[in-house]
Amino acid sequence: MHFRDMNESQILALAITAEEEDGRIYRDYAAALRADFPATADLFTRMADEESNHRHRLIEVYRARFGEHIPLLRRQDVKGFMMRPPSNWVRALRPEQAREEAALMEMEARRFYEAAAQRSTDAAVRQLLGDLAHEEQRHEAAAESINREQAAAGEVDVEQAAGRRLFVLRFVQPGLAGLMDGSVSTLAPLFAAAFATGNTADTFKVGLAASIGAGISMGFAEALSDDGKLSGRGAPWLRGFVCGLMTTIGGLGHTFPYLIGSFHLATTIAIAVVVAELAFIAWIRWRYMDTPLLAATFQVVVGGVLVFLAGWLIGAG
Repeated sequence: MHFRDMNESQILALAITAEEEDGRIYRDYAAALRADFPATADLFTRMADEESNHRHRLIEVYRARFGEHIPLLRRQDVKGFMMRPPSNWVRALRPEQAREEAALMEMEARRFYEAAAQRSTDAAVRQLLGDLAHEEQRHEAAAESINREQAAAGEVDVEQAAGRRLFVLRFVQPGLAGLMDGSVSTLAPLFAAAFATGNTADTFKVGLAASIGAGISMGFAEALSDDGKLSGRGAPWLRGFVCGLMTTIGGLGHTFPYLIGSFHLATTIAIAVVVAELAFIAWIRWRYMDTPLLAATFQVVVGGVLVFLAGWLIGAG
């Protein structure tokens, strides 16, 4: 259905459904953010109350103009509307993402009411739609005002710090653990196979098997280690996926050079990749884990060198 083909009753029915949906989304935002970001949750609770007020006013006008039955018309039934985020996506939202999404929702609602008011011929309907368009515009300004108030009170800074901690707990820590395991633990079997066989194809197969096997093992170990309910580390399947994926990537980084036919060239490139991987791990530990850069570099390099030497000695022995 095109918006231009809708009559007044359909426009009001669509507006009622849209306000109800937006109110539910804002309450979902508030519920998802309440534990860690109470200031943003309070903002969305207030916005949900406003949407509920709009819905009641629309229903009153519809009942007076068209009767008791309100047909179900949704955004997806009309071309041109943005789709709202699914509920499972809401649970992974960060406060700034939720605020940006809400700003887009308010902007779309304002434009809808402005266009709908232009199409209406009934004075009461036209006035209500125009008022709602004006109120949606005020919502955008009010949300900005609330944001400024919360920022001045230090609430936004507290939420940003909490968001950073959650990001580290849920993504950086499992990813770093996986990357370290994949980059370091696969060194010994890879270079043992390389120096024992001198065959790049065989070495690649060993590295591929070691990387995938380590990724699966680390993924399950991370997912089963903590359900995240008390630690706040988030969904175990997500942490397991991040950890397993980064473990596999860490091992494949120095495995792929052995697709090259020349053994010496492949080994030289693989060693260079290992150096880059260890440097990247040290940087992550410094950037997100507050580990002094020199200490992080020393710890990672010493561990990597020892594992490399073990693989070289075993393979060349």
